Amino acid sequence: MLNAERTRNGPAGWIKRFHPSPSAAVRLVCFPHAGGSAGAYLKLSALLRPEVEVLALQYPGRQDRSAETPLRDLHALADRASEAVAACDTGPCVLFGHSMGAIVAYEVAARLEARGAGPLGVVASGSPAPSAPREQTVHHLDDTALLAELRRLAGTDPRVLAQEDLMRLTLPAVRADYAALETYVHPRGQRLNCPVRVVVGDRDPLVSPREAHSWAEHTDGGLDVRVLPGGHFYLQEQQEEVADLTRTWIGALSTARNL
Repeated sequence: MLNAERTRNGPAGWIKRFHPSPSAAVRLVCFPHAGGSAGAYLKLSALLRPEVEVLALQYPGRQDRSAETPLRDLHALADRASEAVAACDTGPCVLFGHSMGAIVAYEVAARLEARGAGPLGVVASGSPAPSAPREQTVHHLDDTALLAELRRLAGTDPRVLAQEDLMRLTLPAVRADYAALETYVHPRGQRLNCPVRVVVGDRDPLVSPREAHSWAEHTDGGLDVRVLPGGHFYLQEQQEEVADLTRTWIGALSTARNL
């Protein structure tokens, strides 16, 4: 049973399939934001099935992996995540990452391309380009200040944030993710071969629509930028629009590859 689990889902625990769709021609592999979990993509998975099967990454240190030590190095996280994706034999896939997840998706795409099994494309949501300067102080904040930052970005349910004792249990994983992102260094000269679509909110305090175009420096496959209403976590309010945009783009990529 363990071997079957590793074949279908990669190394145990890394990949969640909320709505298995074995007949799907393309899979969307999703990478959560800092402090996020695979569950962030539950609704997107429901919206895209059965045409597109969503595989959501579960990083160590959260939910059913809370007993594991979270990774504080983004390159190490991308190494482990790429091994998990490669092991589960996705077939044709598109990678989707939000915020920190966009950088993880980019790095995983680079690793998959090096294996000769690159994705059809990458969707980078709510993130500056990999080489952009980044804030380097959030992971040093005390618990109270870190909780305030989470409130500012409005990516966590206010009802959950109100339960501070519960929230403080999650802060080691949040802090580790911020450390991974804020200490990340883009490999000089690294570029993807596949196309990249960048999606940002028009009121995102972390990346403007103009800054989103800097992703063009990191792909030879072409860049497409889309702007939707909302802040850094625009996709929580724009799930159906994101699903429609993603489904249409996957269809175009599949047609281009004669899938």
